[in-house]
Amino acid sequence: MAVSGSKEFDVKATPAEVMAVVAAVEELPNRSKAHRSAEAETRYDDGRPKRVRAKVSTAGFSDEEVTDYTWDDDHKVTWTLVSSGVQSKQVGSYTLTPTDNGTHVLFELEIDVKVPMPGFLLKKVLGGALTSGSKDFAKYVENRPKS
Repeated sequence: MAVSGSKEFDVKATPAEVMAVVAAVEELPNRSKAHRSAEAETRYDDGRPKRVRAKVSTAGFSDEEVTDYTWDDDHKVTWTLVSSGVQSKQVGSYTLTPTDNGTHVLFELEIDVKVPMPGFLLKKVLGGALTSGSKDFAKYVENRPKS
């Protein structure tokens, strides 16, 4: 049973600064409690990650996941699950809209698992991921030193 959700939030940073944080996949453990490590296995010519391998731990499960990233200029990034021991599906995206005070972000996420898991627990995992990918993400972006 796949579950999906979304969060909309504002970040006091430019779209380019927001995308720079998304592209800095090695920093995932600094801004996501579930991520233990992350590295770009391959990159596009512009340096942005193409294939990412990450170790995650949530809801009592540890997993190694591989995701492919697709970048739509500086306004949208999507990642799609390639392989995982626990997940059967993960599709996420950030869509950015510039505002007078920074950036409005739409974060969308859909997940499903291979292992038997009660629906309420899967929804709790999704809720944690949405919070991490919105509230925690925005705080990290706003407090990250400017390069």
